[in-house]
Amino acid sequence: MTTAVTTPEVAPLPRAKRELPRWLIGLVGVFAILIVWQILAATSVLPDTVPSPTSILSQYRTDGWTIYWLNLKVTAIEAMKGWIWGNTIAVILAIAFVQVPLLERFFMKFAVAAYCVPIVALGPLLAVLYGGDTPKVVLAAFAVFFATLISMLVGLKSADPTSLDLVHAYGGGSFVMLRKVRLHACLPSLFAGLRIAAPAAVLGAVLGEYIGGTAGLGVFMISAEQHLYPARTWGIAFAIAGLAGIGYALTALAERLLVPWARRTVR
Repeated sequence: MTTAVTTPEVAPLPRAKRELPRWLIGLVGVFAILIVWQILAATSVLPDTVPSPTSILSQYRTDGWTIYWLNLKVTAIEAMKGWIWGNTIAVILAIAFVQVPLLERFFMKFAVAAYCVPIVALGPLLAVLYGGDTPKVVLAAFAVFFATLISMLVGLKSADPTSLDLVHAYGGGSFVMLRKVRLHACLPSLFAGLRIAAPAAVLGAVLGEYIGGTAGLGVFMISAEQHLYPARTWGIAFAIAGLAGIGYALTALAERLLVPWARRTVR
């Protein structure tokens, strides 16, 4: 007599869920906000000082691209100079703090105190002391300095202790540890700070133009506000946001190309 052997049925493995790219989710969210904004503006729910997205686009066409480009170029140059100077000083100070801990205990207090000073309060003083674009560049550098300093300092201190001990065991000093271990380990944290610094530099430059200047998106926005052009004012605000977003995206692209492992490390 034979008995049939039955094999248990194996349940199919669940399919892995495909996640949508973050940029696509963000793009859908932006379009949803614009649609809701347009509906609220068309139904007169929003005040007259808040134009609809189509009104802003119409104002862009009326003004033309030239006037936006001329002012955007001025602000971009000021923000780029401030970004370079502020980040350079922050990186140098962070390295000095790690190499000489006594400097950190002394100068970090001044860095924190400087960070607590409102940028708007520094603008009039800089406008009196310097002329031309220098106040805008200084404010842009001031806006990015502290974030890069902290991110660089945290990255340098996050180096693997075992790797540092290995370099020390082979006779390497603090500068060899810095060159072989710390600088490599700090890149993920540094680029995280640089991504934040790019929009901050644009903000610092625009605030400097608000205090005084002859050209730039900040000056252009003041003129639009004084002449009571809400659509133009909002259009300039979007231009400023777009410039800040471009700076963030370029920094993220540089990170992806230069240190592709950095973003994985941060996550």
